[in-house]
Amino acid sequence: MTEITFYTFAEDPLDVARRVAAKAHGQGKQVMIYAPDAAVADAIDRLLWATPALSFVPHCRDRDALASETPVLIGTDADALRQADVMINLHSEQPPAFGRFERLVEIVGQDDAGREQGRTRYRFYQARGYALKTHDLRQNAG
Repeated sequence: MTEITFYTFAEDPLDVARRVAAKAHGQGKQVMIYAPDAAVADAIDRLLWATPALSFVPHCRDRDALASETPVLIGTDADALRQADVMINLHSEQPPAFGRFERLVEIVGQDDAGREQGRTRYRFYQARGYALKTHDLRQNAG
């Protein structure tokens, strides 16, 4: 069964996604960053190119010609990955193919709407019997 981890109270959800993707890639995992919103997909794409300055996470869009050879994909087509290791959800609803992955990462920001959407997703997974882990990012701040 998919392991689901919530990172809550993220000051910058995209930066949390970038760090999780980089860590998973460093562990040899294949990663799908689920981003159906074009603006969010563009933003995480730019962030992965630029941050941090001294390392690089190889990534591309799921429809790119190199998708089958790239360990980190951005988009919605989970079938584009060779192996379903980690999915990072950057959408307000649960991704449709999350159950294929070993691990699903949910990132919840600090705004009220995002927190409520996160609670809804949490209840969705909980009602279906998934074991849920939560990391409150306020505990790591400052």
